[in-house]
Amino acid sequence: MGTTTLIGTEGGREDPRLPNDNAPYASLRPRLTDHAVHLATRALPPLWRACGWRTASGALRHYLRGTGRPYRLDARALLALPVVRTAVDEQLDIWRERAADLPPGTYPADTGWRGVAITRHDDTDLWLALRGVSYRLRGTVEVRADRTPGQVTYRFEAHKSWNFDRGEAEYGIPFTPFARLHETGLAREFDAVGELDGLVDGG
Repeated sequence: MGTTTLIGTEGGREDPRLPNDNAPYASLRPRLTDHAVHLATRALPPLWRACGWRTASGALRHYLRGTGRPYRLDARALLALPVVRTAVDEQLDIWRERAADLPPGTYPADTGWRGVAITRHDDTDLWLALRGVSYRLRGTVEVRADRTPGQVTYRFEAHKSWNFDRGEAEYGIPFTPFARLHETGLAREFDAVGELDGLVDGG
C-alpha cells in the first residue's frame, strides 16, 4: 500500500546550486595576468591525467574549454567513496527511524540536497576535481506488518556547481586568479552531475 507521507526531508535543500561572489561570465576585461594564468592552467590537465587523476583532469579541461555545458560525474565512484557512503548510510538510517513510527506500508522518502566535503586524504582525484559535492536520495521505505523497517529502494544524485570561489584558497593557493578566468570569458563555470538508479538497501 502506498502513502503520501514523505519522510527524511528535514535539513535538505531544494536547490543543489550554491551561490558565490564571482562576477558573471565574461563581464570583466581580461588582463595580461589572466592570459598568463590561463596558459599555465592549460598545462595541468595532461599532468593530472599522467598522475592518474582522470576526473580532475577532465573537469579542469571542461572548465577551460568554456562551453558551460553540464559535465558527467561517475556517480558509482562517488558513492563508493567512504566519506560519501557514510553520509548516505546515515540518511538511510534516518529514513528507517522515521518509518518505524508509521503504520505498515510503503513510504516515499527524500533527503533534499545535502553537502559532503571531500579531502585529499579521502581521494586525491576527487578532491582536486570537486572538493565537495551535493547529493540527494529519493526513494521509498517499506514498513512491514510488524512495523519494522523493510527494504529501502533509492536513487542517488550528485551535483557540483563547478567553480573557483573568489576569495577562497586551498593549501595557500588563492582561487581568485582562477575565478577570473570565468569572469573574463577565458573559461566557464558549469554544473557537474551524476546519478545512480535502482539502489536497494536492506529488506
